Amino acid sequence: MLSILIPTYNYKVYDLVHELQSQIEALSIPVEIIVIDDCSKHFRTENERINKLPQSVYTFSEKNNGRTATRSKLAHAAAFPWLLFLDADIRPKHPSFIKDYLSYIQNTTNDVVFGGISYQDKKPAPDQLLRWVYGREREAKSVEDREKSPYFIISQNLLIKKETFLAANTVTENYYGLDNFFSNQLKHQNAKVGHIDNPVIHLGLESNSAFVTKALKAVETTVIFEEKGLMDSAERPLQKSYLKLKSLGLVAVFNYTVSKFKPTMERNFLSGKPNLFWFDLYRLSYYIDLKNRKDA
Repeated sequence: MLSILIPTYNYKVYDLVHELQSQIEALSIPVEIIVIDDCSKHFRTENERINKLPQSVYTFSEKNNGRTATRSKLAHAAAFPWLLFLDADIRPKHPSFIKDYLSYIQNTTNDVVFGGISYQDKKPAPDQLLRWVYGREREAKSVEDREKSPYFIISQNLLIKKETFLAANTVTENYYGLDNFFSNQLKHQNAKVGHIDNPVIHLGLESNSAFVTKALKAVETTVIFEEKGLMDSAERPLQKSYLKLKSLGLVAVFNYTVSKFKPTMERNFLSGKPNLFWFDLYRLSYYIDLKNRKDA
C-alpha cells in the first residue's frame, strides 16, 4: 500500500530507516522502504546495512543527479500507489508516525497529505542559528495555519499518490527551491491537499552562510521558472511584495534603500540574533536585481 522513499547524499540514513522499519514491523499492511544514495562520498558502508533490514532497499547512483531527479527515480521504482517522501536528515516526531499515515490513507479522498515539519527546542550552535530560527518561524506551522495556504507544502515529509507526483514532478534539473514550483504545479492540477498533525523533526541544519546562499539560489530558481512560464508570477510572498512595490512605483526607492544596509544585514544573518524581517528584505532586493537584469 505504501512506498517510503528517501533520497540521501552524504548523510547517515541507516538510523532513520531502522526506526521506520521498527514502526512498520508490527503492521499487517504492505510497506516498503527505498533509499537511493545520490553518489555520496561518505557513509556508504554504514548505509549499505539498510539492505539487511526487512522490506528495505538501498541503492547507490554512480553519478550525482540531484535530489529532484533522485525523487523521480524513487517514484518510478515504487511498487505501491501511495508514496511517502522523507528527507534523510529528519526523524519522526511520534512512534505512531507510519501507522497514522496508513490510517489516513484508508479514509481519505485527498491526493496529497502534508504532515508538517518541526524543529528541536534546543538552540543549535550559533553558526546554524539562522536556519533554525527560519524553520521554527516559517515552516513549523500548525495544521490550522497550513490550511490557510493549503498548497504550501514542504517535501521533507510528503505523502502523495504516485500518479499525482509523476504528473507534478515535471522538472528534474538540480535547482534549489523546487518545493515552490512543485506546490504551484499541484495548484494548477487542482490536486486535493490535506494537512494533518504528523510531523517530522528536521535535524540537518546548514550553516548560516550556506543557508543564505541556498535561499538566494531559490530566488534565482523563481525568476528562471517565471521566464520559462513554469511558475505563476504572484505565487510566493516575495513575488507579491515585488508586484506591490511595482504598483506603487517604489521598486527603485526600495532597492536603493536596502542596498545601503546590505553589509549590516549580512553580518546580522551570521550573528546570534538573526532578523527574519531583514532576511525577507534582503531576498526581495536580490529578486528585484534579477528582474532588472532580465529587463535590461
